[in-house]
Amino acid sequence: MAGLSLDHPWAFTFGILGNIISFMVYLAPLPTFIRVYRRKSTEGFQSVPYVVALFSAMLWILYAFLKTDAFLLITINSFGCVIESVYVVLYLTYAPKLAKILTAKLVLVLNVGMFGSILLLTLLLPDGLKRVHVLGWICMCFSVGVFVAPLSIIRLVIRTKSVEFMPFMLSFFLTLSSIVWFTYGCLTKDKFVALPNVLGFALGFLQMGLYLAYKCMKPTAVEPKLPEHIISISMLGVEIYPIDWKTPEVNDEEKAETGDRKEADSGDEKVAAPHEENEVNHVDV
Repeated sequence: MAGLSLDHPWAFTFGILGNIISFMVYLAPLPTFIRVYRRKSTEGFQSVPYVVALFSAMLWILYAFLKTDAFLLITINSFGCVIESVYVVLYLTYAPKLAKILTAKLVLVLNVGMFGSILLLTLLLPDGLKRVHVLGWICMCFSVGVFVAPLSIIRLVIRTKSVEFMPFMLSFFLTLSSIVWFTYGCLTKDKFVALPNVLGFALGFLQMGLYLAYKCMKPTAVEPKLPEHIISISMLGVEIYPIDWKTPEVNDEEKAETGDRKEADSGDEKVAAPHEENEVNHVDV
């Protein structure tokens, strides 16, 4: 997020670099939505991160228009609005009915109602500097909310000891993006850009550390379910029992029942043997 002012040549450089990295971050979910389009299903994931990201990009565009010398801020967040809008539309197209209703309500409340209220509030303020500061604090609060959102993924990784839902490259580029924008905020003395990105790269380093810690560990099932092949076998009348690694202890009653069952089976075999013998003799005759 940098301007085009020659007073901050390094800020401009970091702004260009930040635009490139943020462009890649915005495109990170693209394979997921291509799969959604091909399978005509959202596969159970939520729309909240994309709706919130769209709202955050809209706020930063408004902030950039009110603040002078912020062209690169407008460019990257305009692209963010377009790509996040596409994600939300695809979700509304292929999500289940209940998820569609919840997403539509969220879009109306957040991206229409709340954004309209913030826009009206900032336009009613007479002082242009006050507008920038008020909107800057609002943008910073929602940026913190966007950075805090991955905490649920971090909790899931710790519980399951699996990094399936936390790709390393996405965490890496998010961390790198936060470092670049933090540097820009420091160079341009824009605290509304610098402060949220402190939390951003701190959580980014935490995610990468968790990835390196759990990538080789055996996942732990949170909600174990019966596999499909076991269900099909059970439907055929075969009972399958879980096997413990340790040898189970057998009490005296179970031993007695097992012994009685073996005696009954041996008795049946003795009765069946003469019958088979007679059949053989009958064939020989």
